[in-house]
Amino acid sequence: MKKIEAYIRHEAFEPIRMELLELGFPSLTISEVKGSGRQKGITERYRGAELTNYLRPKVKLECAVAERDVQTIVDTILKHGRTGAVGDGKVFVIPVDDAYRVRTGESGEEILQAHPDPATA
Repeated sequence: MKKIEAYIRHEAFEPIRMELLELGFPSLTISEVKGSGRQKGITERYRGAELTNYLRPKVKLECAVAERDVQTIVDTILKHGRTGAVGDGKVFVIPVDDAYRVRTGESGEEILQAHPDPATA
């Protein structure tokens, strides 16, 4: 099992979510986050004063998937998240030793929520 953690622009989230849903991956966790990187700060004027904001808003997308599904999900995130500009974000793939479903106590890959493609079912 792997955990995919992606930091993306807000406008990239909905196209990513829609394609993952179509591919049979409905289970995602998202968080509104702020971070800094190469994107540098944005200087704005407010009531005559210049303010520089170095923390840019992003969406953090997380999902746990079977190893065989990692490349499909990463490719989807890259396809919809890439503008070619600084600040597009990052994707991390992290190993997961085990996972448990709280309701039943089941563990392992069978608890992951990958669903068959409706077109092939």
